[in-house]
Amino acid sequence: MDLRQMEYLLAVAEERNFTRAADLAGISQSGLSSAIRGLEDELGTPLFDRTTRRVELTEAGSALLPYARDMLSHAASARDAVVRASREVTGSLRVGAEQCLGIIEVVTLLERFHHRHPRVETQFVQTGSHDLVAMSRAGDLDVAFIAGSHHLGSLPHRDLGQESLVLLVPERHSALTSLASNSRVSWSELDGQDFIDFAPNWSIRTLNDSMLASQSVSRRVRCTVNDVHTLLDLVTRGLGIAIVPRHIAAKPQAAQLRVLSLPTDSAVWKVSVISPSWDRGGTPSAHLLDLVSDSCPQPVC
Repeated sequence: MDLRQMEYLLAVAEERNFTRAADLAGISQSGLSSAIRGLEDELGTPLFDRTTRRVELTEAGSALLPYARDMLSHAASARDAVVRASREVTGSLRVGAEQCLGIIEVVTLLERFHHRHPRVETQFVQTGSHDLVAMSRAGDLDVAFIAGSHHLGSLPHRDLGQESLVLLVPERHSALTSLASNSRVSWSELDGQDFIDFAPNWSIRTLNDSMLASQSVSRRVRCTVNDVHTLLDLVTRGLGIAIVPRHIAAKPQAAQLRVLSLPTDSAVWKVSVISPSWDRGGTPSAHLLDLVSDSCPQPVC
């Protein structure tokens, strides 16, 4: 057993889907499947029950999961201890992120950074991606994790990953009976519906507005929110439907909602990190970027 296999095991366990887990881990699906099969061969037992729709941990897989988490946690702590002992970083760091990006856990990243560099004074702001881009252009942020990359212009950035959008539908809603009976909705069925959506400074709002307008879908945004959990609560209470990135549909707060696929020509949710510090070695922001996944592509300017 090695650390990569443990990473892949966790990714599949969390996503319950080999394709999404491979995207999250930055590896091809065939490579991830091969690594899991190798681990199963080594242990002499299946770790996942695989069906055409879902992947679930077996009893053996569930038994291994906490040890996999411990292995990865101990390895990260060991690396952090070496870095902390070998080089001391001081100064300040200003970081921004949109809430619940899914592709990357920014809070976990900041925790690891603090363990490595406890003498750096870190400031963190959470707001919509459009605000974060404006703050980065003004020089008010050192690193920003945002959704979308089409509005970045010349700002140095890296795309971290992408995932599909899905439709969240209340379990019981008289106007949505036909929607709730299907696994994939059509654009025409969305026309004239009440929606819950995020404020205009969120990238997902811009993405939804643009996507639905391009399909001639007219909608009413009944409630505008600045919090993912509030959106899920409002949809659960039947005030409207919502289009969100797939990872939001996997939250426990969405357990009572139906998750429907959008048409195949729907837009894609992308997450990026922007920073002027890609080539500025030794700065706190450069050290933070060192912790971002090694699978990220080269900077796009």
